[in-house]
Amino acid sequence: MGSMVSRLAQQGYNPAQIRALIESRLTIDPDKPIPAAYAEYTINMLQGNLGESVYYAEPVADILARALPWTLFVLSWAIFISFFIGIAVGALMAYWEGGKLDVGLTSYAVIVGSIPYYVLAILLLIFLAYHGPFPSSGRQPAGVEPGFTWVYISGIVEHAALPIISMLVASGVASLGMRGNSIRVLGEDYLRVARLRGLSDIRISTQYVSRNAILPMYTTFLISIGEMFGGSVVLEQVFQYRGLGFYLFSALNQRDYPLMMGGFVVITVAIVIALLIADLTYSLVDPRAGGQNNESY
Repeated sequence: MGSMVSRLAQQGYNPAQIRALIESRLTIDPDKPIPAAYAEYTINMLQGNLGESVYYAEPVADILARALPWTLFVLSWAIFISFFIGIAVGALMAYWEGGKLDVGLTSYAVIVGSIPYYVLAILLLIFLAYHGPFPSSGRQPAGVEPGFTWVYISGIVEHAALPIISMLVASGVASLGMRGNSIRVLGEDYLRVARLRGLSDIRISTQYVSRNAILPMYTTFLISIGEMFGGSVVLEQVFQYRGLGFYLFSALNQRDYPLMMGGFVVITVAIVIALLIADLTYSLVDPRAGGQNNESY
């Protein structure tokens, strides 16, 4: 596909014009030594100056600021819904371990979980967009004034539906993790003690089994943010959903290095923040991690 320089040369730019154009877009002096250029880039990055996109000819920070909320909208709903679906389905699989429901859902989760995001996205695009009720591209309804109106909000939901469904279908593996955690918890001694005390099945399942089986899933879902960001690059391109992944794919295709590096920086920061939140809040979910050793039964 060639480098950014070769692409500009194919568009008729001479070497002097190419150098001037690239220097005007970058936040560093290319003639400086690499350590000095890296330090300069880092300082500019910390100040929010990510340079200017060579392809779009506008500041990278402005492009990412417009695109990131749309990607976060899709990812947040996909993570939220898949978390609760994974917990519910995994608990059912564990309760009827070895039954037809368990075998069927396990087979589904293994098969679907091994299919890449973009394959599911293409299938959904064919059956639910081209031959269904959902829009095939875009992120908001055309010809509708943005605002807090039912027409605009419902249009946004319709355009985000297929990307969200693609991530939900591919996240069936989460139910396998919940199933394994629940089966392990069901064999713990404190559950036998709880049954001997005459506690109801509902209380045992909600306060003992589910609560303890969910704990490993909490960090797993926060860590999965990185995987979903990676999947959004191709996913948003398939649906022409102009989020962070769409512009990052465009930057990779056009060899737009300032936009490419800016996109990777945003994704890296988002993953680090998610892991930090997981570390800081895990003790709230599991008091034992915070040094408390209180027995609840």
